[in-house]
Order: sequence, then structure tokens, then C-alpha cells
Amino acid sequence: MAEIDDALAVALATLPPKPGDEAPQAAKKRYSELVSQQVALALGTELRRRGLKEARPGSGAEAGAGAERRMAGGLGAKKVDVTWATEESGLLLGISVKTINFRDSKTRNFQKNLVNRRGDMLMEAVTLHRRFPYAVLAGLFFLDSEAANDGTDKRRSTFLNAHARLQLFTGRNDPADREEQFERFYLILLDSAQTGPRPETAPPPPPAPPTPSGQTADLFAPEPMVVGCTPTPTPLVGEGWGGGSAPLLRPFQVGAPDRELALVDILDDLLALVAQRNPDFYELRDGRLIPA
Repeated sequence: MAEIDDALAVALATLPPKPGDEAPQAAKKRYSELVSQQVALALGTELRRRGLKEARPGSGAEAGAGAERRMAGGLGAKKVDVTWATEESGLLLGISVKTINFRDSKTRNFQKNLVNRRGDMLMEAVTLHRRFPYAVLAGLFFLDSEAANDGTDKRRSTFLNAHARLQLFTGRNDPADREEQFERFYLILLDSAQTGPRPETAPPPPPAPPTPSGQTADLFAPEPMVVGCTPTPTPLVGEGWGGGSAPLLRPFQVGAPDRELALVDILDDLLALVAQRNPDFYELRDGRLIPA
């Protein structure tokens, strides 16, 4: 499994338990903010590992630790979740992270805030591209995995509707293309049942007492049962807490809901595009940006 998959799994495991759909709005808003923050921290760390040493947010004692970066834009300053900017070039790479984690209490689907989130992201693209037309911008839109299953006889699922509503705003392959487009736009299904702390694994039972001298152990005797001490296996990253095989994250490029991607390939593609737009400074080698 790629390092970015492990990093995101670890980051999302730090979340508190997800509030229920009927929880107060403030609790749901805070949970969504924490999801975005943890995703951004994991991405910032991965970008620095790949050679983008100025990438933010950072963690621990690093500069910009735990914070969005405020970038000057063509329509005013804008906070951006994940950035890579240098003194020589300004903004080179920006990643916007948005989430929808809860069902609407009336419709029981996840679509209520989809158009509002889209508007926020498109305004971000406009203001950043107006000032930095060569910047590579990516949108990562996280939906609860149940958004793929909330369709009815009268409407498609939120997951499919999101593809339809966002596909005009991806694929900006030329710096002269429309400012509101993202270079790349992805929908990522998040299995919220796998976020938060892992269940504690019970300690192993104590060893059986030694066989008294002069007696023969019964090799077919059952193991002694220890009351209240049933070990729970620790799941592998990407598996459900119950040992299932459901993935934690399922990424898709907007407009291609039938083709699941790997996160490592998404980052490789973004960095290749950065190198393509800055050939005098960088080249991509083995997944890392290095000086040209």
C-alpha cells in the first residue's frame, strides 16, 4: 500500500467519533472541519516527502503547522487547504478540500449542500488562477460512502449527481483556459465507519500453568477459557473494523464514476503537470519533483 494511503488512514483515525445525522449543526460542522484538516495535513506531509519542501500545512514545529495558507488572489486573499508556493514562482500547486459527511434530515440524502460547496470551490479557482494562471489547482471533494447508495426511483445518487454537476469544471490543461476550472477534480468516497479511534485490542490470555512434574499433559485438552478476554484482531489499513474488505477511501476523477483511481497516481499526475508548466525549474523523477 502506498505511503499516502497509510498517512490518510492514520490521520483519519485521529478523528473523534462521527456525530449522528440528527446531531446539532455545530457538532457536524466541527467534524467536517476536522476531516478537512486531517486530510490537508496528510497531503502536506506527503508533498514534502516528494520534494516540495515549502508545501503547507505542516505539522509539529514546522512553519505553518496545522494551518491553511492565506494566498493573495486576483479577487482578494483566499485561504487554501494545501499549497506549494516558492519565492521565485509564487503559487505552483493548490489543493482545495471539501466534504459532505451527513444526510439532510428531510430528504435523507447527501445532496443538500452540493451546489454551495461547488460555488465555494469555483470562486477559489477563479481568484487563484487570475493571479497565478500557471498554478495547478486540484479539487478533492469527499463524500460519505453512503452518498453512492442514496438514489431512489426518482433521482440518481448524490455521487452520480456530483459527477454531472462538476464535470464542466475539470480538465484545465492550458493556462489560458477558463479560470473557474480546476486542472483536476476528484470525488472521493469516504467510509466514515472506519474513521476515528480503532477499537482496543484485548490483551492475550495468560499462559496455561505448567504441567506438574510426573504427569503427562493432555495434548488434546481445550485451551482454558478466560472470561471477558476475547481478542479482537487489528484490521489492516483499508479494512473495516470488523475485518471486512471495504476500502477507507475510493477516489474517482470527476466525470468517470466507473473508474476508481489510486491516490498515489493522482499525486503523480498533479506533480507531472506542475513539472510540465515549469520545465526550466523542475522535472518529475520516481514520483518526486527535483530541480531541472
